[in-house]
Amino acid sequence: MLLTTDSPHKLDENQTQSPTAWGPGSSVPAGGGAAGSGAEVRGAPRSPGLLRVSADPGPPRRPCERVMAASKPVEAAGGGGGGGSGLSRWQLALVLGAPMLLGAGALYLWGRRAARRGGKGASERKTPEGRASPAPGACGGGGGGGGQPDGPGHQETSPLDRAQAAKNRGNKFFKAGKYEQAIQCYTEAISLCPPEKNLDLSTFYQNRAAAYEQLQKWTEVAQDCTKAVELNPKYVKALFRRAKAHEKLDNKKECLEDVTAVCILEAFQNQQSMLLADKVLKLLGKEKAKEKYKNREPLMPSPQFIKSYFSSFTDDIISQPLLKGEKSDEDKDKEGEASEVKENSGYLRAKQYMEEENYDKIISESTKEIEAKGKYMAEALLLRATFYLLIGNANAAKPDLDQVISMEDANVKLRANALIKRGSMYMQQQQPALSTQDFNMAADIDPQNADVYHHRGQLKILLDQIEEAVEDFDECIRLRPDSALAQAQKCFALYRQAYTGNNPLPVQVAMKGFEDVIKKFPKCAEGYALYAQALTDQQQFGKADEMYDKCIDLEPDNATTYVHKGLLQLQWKQDLDKGLELISKAIEIDNKCDFAYETMGTIEVQRGNLDKAIEMFNKAINLAKSEMEMAHLYSLCDAAYAQTEVAKKYGLKPPTL
Repeated sequence: MLLTTDSPHKLDENQTQSPTAWGPGSSVPAGGGAAGSGAEVRGAPRSPGLLRVSADPGPPRRPCERVMAASKPVEAAGGGGGGGSGLSRWQLALVLGAPMLLGAGALYLWGRRAARRGGKGASERKTPEGRASPAPGACGGGGGGGGQPDGPGHQETSPLDRAQAAKNRGNKFFKAGKYEQAIQCYTEAISLCPPEKNLDLSTFYQNRAAAYEQLQKWTEVAQDCTKAVELNPKYVKALFRRAKAHEKLDNKKECLEDVTAVCILEAFQNQQSMLLADKVLKLLGKEKAKEKYKNREPLMPSPQFIKSYFSSFTDDIISQPLLKGEKSDEDKDKEGEASEVKENSGYLRAKQYMEEENYDKIISESTKEIEAKGKYMAEALLLRATFYLLIGNANAAKPDLDQVISMEDANVKLRANALIKRGSMYMQQQQPALSTQDFNMAADIDPQNADVYHHRGQLKILLDQIEEAVEDFDECIRLRPDSALAQAQKCFALYRQAYTGNNPLPVQVAMKGFEDVIKKFPKCAEGYALYAQALTDQQQFGKADEMYDKCIDLEPDNATTYVHKGLLQLQWKQDLDKGLELISKAIEIDNKCDFAYETMGTIEVQRGNLDKAIEMFNKAINLAKSEMEMAHLYSLCDAAYAQTEVAKKYGLKPPTL
């Protein structure tokens, strides 16, 4: 996409207006970028463990999920630019594979792409508007200035001509780095300019703001830009300069509104404005999430989510059914009343509640076992920590995991499982070094544990270490040849490597691999789901749709499959109604599916239904399982809200579906 030729980050020629319309929106096949573009490979493996494998390196959406989901933004550990960790910084593909028009949140996507492309607008011009006059003299201070003609023999000039002459002298001082004198000249130009000459007057204010900017007088910059915008409401350069001043003054909301207006006026084609929008949205999101997350009410995920999570482990003692003899053989005494376990054990009662899908009692029963220092204390600690992670309380989970890991006399599989979960938690917290350390320790203490290699393979995909990921999946498969999940995810890793390498032959081999996986494991929904993602990349939409149908047949209560099938309808047939119908079905199946609410909100933004979009984003925010995920959702919500404010103030709206 071409960058705009009229950057708002320079000082205009006098009376130059910025464009007032942005033209038709461009279709964004989000997530379909080629290697090195920074865009995701469309779709992501439906990660069964605490890590959600994403085709674009990034953290898990939440601390355990065996479902595909849209990629979340991520920063490398320490908030850097991705550095050596392989993690991208807040990359956003709004809707995987959907031909969405640019709107709220596209600020992220296009900002990242524009930053890589470079080009027009990549550096800011510091020169003032208009040409510098060769006439000597200073403004407002004795000889040569005032409203005097520029040279001998000139006729008496009009007030506007004298204002222009003052401005030109100001430009000369500006270019010489004499900003105080430039300000005097621009002030004189403002005083001389007839009040009905709105465009000229707005230019003089904007020029003076540019000089104040060089002196870092941000309040004065904002004030002069406000005057310029009042006189010329769609004055891009004044809006952008005011946005930067608001950023310096820590007025994030005002900054976002101004830069959103600029992005719309520029049709989202200038990298500087989009990068500023990206920056302020991240700051706002983090700020709001920090406050909201610490005061949030813990929320248990849906039963389908929890069952899918536990199904990703094969060597997890706490997820196994109660052993024979642990539970009474007697029938239920009364209809709906659970039978008692033989031992007076909080842990065994918690396990029984798990079988009954009565998940809300797990933490309290595990706590009873821990406080009593019962014989199942290690198991109870691990079970409680797992459910703390499931409800998004990593701070409570970590001490329990730490304690299990330090229990040298505990079952090695308990300790390895605790390391897997703590490692996944660290990854979610953007600490890949600690995450890798925990997975490696798990492999050292329990080298025959297939779960270690399966989940570490997912970590390696997140870190964009594909060859190492494949090695781990191979080891998992060697230990458990019947591991359909590992085989499906290995296939995806190979496909991603081939796809990003833009090499047709390995892509064909990888596609054949998917066929082999679904033939060998016809009951593995994961295989069909990952194959559908690859087929979508290859523009084989009809066959991808068939794969999603097979997923739904196998897992009719998996809401995210409906979301992805809905997104496919948008990309394939541009069938908005069908897409929304399927996403609505996902919410009907699981009203705790934050991915469905987020996707619905994104689509509503693209349709121009900003109030509805904000409602959907807020629902997703309340379901977020991590502070980072919540920050991302707040960013989307704030982007939509900023557009509502811009529409009210300036009548500006981006193109809609």
